[in-house]
Amino acid sequence: MTVTVLTPAPALPRPRTERPGRRLSGRLTHWWPVLPAAAPVLLLAVPFEYGNGSSTSTNISVADVASAFLVLFCAVRLLRSGSRPLSPAAALVLGVPAAGLAVATMTAADPAAALPGFVRYLQVFVLVPAAVVLLLRDARDFRLVAGSFVVLALVQGGFGVWQYVTRTGASYMGSDIRAVGTFGPTDVMGMATIVAFGMVVATGLALRPPPGAPRWVRPAALGAVVALVVPLAFSFSRGSWIATAVAVAAVVLLAGLRTAVRTLAAAVAVAVVLVGGFGVGSQLITDRIGSITQVAAAPDQSVTDRYTMWAAAVSMWREEPATGVGLKGFPAYRDGHASLGLSSGSDTAGAGHAYQRQPLLSPHNMYLLVLSEQGLIGITALAGSWAALLAGGARRLYGARRARGAAADCGLVAVGLALWQSVDFLYADIGGPSTALTGIVFGLIAWWALAGPVPPGAAVPGGVRAPGTV
Repeated sequence: MTVTVLTPAPALPRPRTERPGRRLSGRLTHWWPVLPAAAPVLLLAVPFEYGNGSSTSTNISVADVASAFLVLFCAVRLLRSGSRPLSPAAALVLGVPAAGLAVATMTAADPAAALPGFVRYLQVFVLVPAAVVLLLRDARDFRLVAGSFVVLALVQGGFGVWQYVTRTGASYMGSDIRAVGTFGPTDVMGMATIVAFGMVVATGLALRPPPGAPRWVRPAALGAVVALVVPLAFSFSRGSWIATAVAVAAVVLLAGLRTAVRTLAAAVAVAVVLVGGFGVGSQLITDRIGSITQVAAAPDQSVTDRYTMWAAAVSMWREEPATGVGLKGFPAYRDGHASLGLSSGSDTAGAGHAYQRQPLLSPHNMYLLVLSEQGLIGITALAGSWAALLAGGARRLYGARRARGAAADCGLVAVGLALWQSVDFLYADIGGPSTALTGIVFGLIAWWALAGPVPPGAAVPGGVRAPGTV
């Protein structure tokens, strides 16, 4: 007789349930190295009194402090890791502007007065972009920083719409209806710039959602684009309208012909609903759009002032073609080169501020500002760096699309931002709290153009290994 002895089966290990606190801690551990790159963006939601908002102002905003911490944080990480900071190509593209800035500072009539301008340009076009390139480890980091632009745009844009509806915005055509967000009437371009950046980022994410993204990402991004159209319209910024139209149209076309057709059809439907159903196309906005085609035939005073300052900038360059009149030199040389048609300043009021006359301290054209103050040396260095970033970003995007790269959404966003900035610089220059954003934007563009998504497991600058996903 055989006796079978039954032994109890070994107990299966109980599945470990991850506690919410531990999960949050893990996410923070993963994201904390890149949070300093997103901080300057999100901190622009903090109201701050910033002088006259011109490119010659030396006041420091909270976002500037955060960008300085970003550069310091990146430098400490590099020193601790001991790795090579940048590739030779990245060092050349990002470092060449520093040489032109140094020449313009040393050749200025008053180098001490030009020094704050040197620091500002170095911050925006060299140090902050390089820090962003070094801190971003993969496409997920890129999306985190780019996504912060959308969050900020929705916050500032929502506040701008509230200003328009309640007539508590900046003064425009005799009414306090101009949407300026938290920046006040002396920096009317601040909110428009932020909203435009958010629209470009959201458009790229809507057309090419990240691989493995939840289904709600595409409709949420499309909803953000539609929502941001309203505050951009209420900003009454013709330059931002033109730059945004060019950048968004380019992103749509670069995403593919089929996607472009569907998106354009949806955009037309949304425009019909907004204009016909909700009356977004008010008479003021219609007149403002119509004035874009009248800037040559019947310019208003603001356009006349701009043309006059453009001519003055060209005259300064002709006087000092190689090195310009020196950083921060435009205001000092303006009256000696401007015609009598230039007014004494622009009127600003509203948004919680009393009436004041804002001096015209820059030509409101970044290319002409650089040409007049830095000459051919400076414009070649800066514009050459920007052109290299745009060309490199477009080349990488073309390669990512042909290879069906998973990070094509990053390429669309980077190229779109580069195009927006290139067009906007025709009508604006750096100045005001949103200038801190410009450095982050160039960092995102430079990361895609010069570094891009690294292969899984490859080493990246800073001694951190990529997690193997894009």
